[in-house]
Amino acid sequence: MTPTEYEYLRKFLKDNSGLDLSADKQYLIESRLLPLARKAGLSGIAELVQKLQGGSRTLITDVVEAMTTNETFFFRDKVPFDHFRDHIMPEVIKARAARRSVRIWCAAGSTGQEPYSLAMCLKEMGAALTGWRVEIIATDLSQEVLEKAKAGIYSQFEVQRGLPIQMLMKYFKQIGETWQINPELRAMIQHRQLNLLHDFAQLGTFDVIFCRNVLIYFDQDTKINIFNRLARQIEPDGFLVLGAAETVVGLTDTFRPIPERRGLYKPNDPRAAAAKPALAGAAPRMAVMAGR
Repeated sequence: MTPTEYEYLRKFLKDNSGLDLSADKQYLIESRLLPLARKAGLSGIAELVQKLQGGSRTLITDVVEAMTTNETFFFRDKVPFDHFRDHIMPEVIKARAARRSVRIWCAAGSTGQEPYSLAMCLKEMGAALTGWRVEIIATDLSQEVLEKAKAGIYSQFEVQRGLPIQMLMKYFKQIGETWQINPELRAMIQHRQLNLLHDFAQLGTFDVIFCRNVLIYFDQDTKINIFNRLARQIEPDGFLVLGAAETVVGLTDTFRPIPERRGLYKPNDPRAAAAKPALAGAAPRMAVMAGR
């Protein structure tokens, strides 16, 4: 792969997925895209680049999906789900008692483990949500992972990663060597393809937004832009949940951290808060692949 081809692919990936590769990740692109090129009957990276420049929509989608790592598991990192059960939902239930409805967005839902973990948390609340209208919207860039999420079928290895055995037995049915989450929980989730770089105003407003382990792979200006747009999609008393390595601090005043609750944020009053401008100089480059 020539330096020119690599620079083209770096820009292509940033423009189409937000992925911001450092200058020394040629090996990563080659390891992901050479198999894709061969599968498509192409001679190598050079011909792949030519096809992308020609505007092949199918190939554009395939390249973005090949370069996006969908690392996820049930109740990943545990702490956000403790916050959801012990802090977020009690406040939401109190605040929404009159309308008896709650809307939740998983902004990088991947293969479904995060939204299904939230659905299980909600089911465990039992009578507290009887008669409530609950919506969980799970979005992802990749149509392939969304199809897996819709099916709700997981391997033995996948259900052993973070899923308590009592919940496995309660909410899943074994099918051969795999496990499928029950229809009631599958019906709680709406799966939609969405690129966070694009407009998402059509999704409406939410009481809770989970946007974990994806923004860390974007450059600073992109993060600021997404945070500011997320602020327009969240209720004034809603909650934003980020990954352990993510923060709004130093980027935007549209959200404020909740003390002693890592990864949990509240929106600021938009009349009093304004986004901070991007810092001068080049945005920092990330050296890892996008994960969820």
